Amino acid sequence: MRRCLRCNTEMIENCSIKVQNSAYGIDLATDERRLFNKRIGKPQVAICPACGEVSIYIENPKALNETL
Repeated sequence: MRRCLRCNTEMIENCSIKVQNSAYGIDLATDERRLFNKRIGKPQVAICPACGEVSIYIENPKALNETL
């Protein structure tokens, strides 16, 4: 359960980010300069229903440490 950093309300989790006018989302990667960068995963989004604050996070932070 994530709580909003601004108003401390329980956030709605497991939302996603979509690029407008396209069918795909966004992936997080370690280094954009390399041709085949290591994918960390899809970002998750939590939205506060009270104030509208948006929080972007990865579900498994250990995956970040494994790719570096």
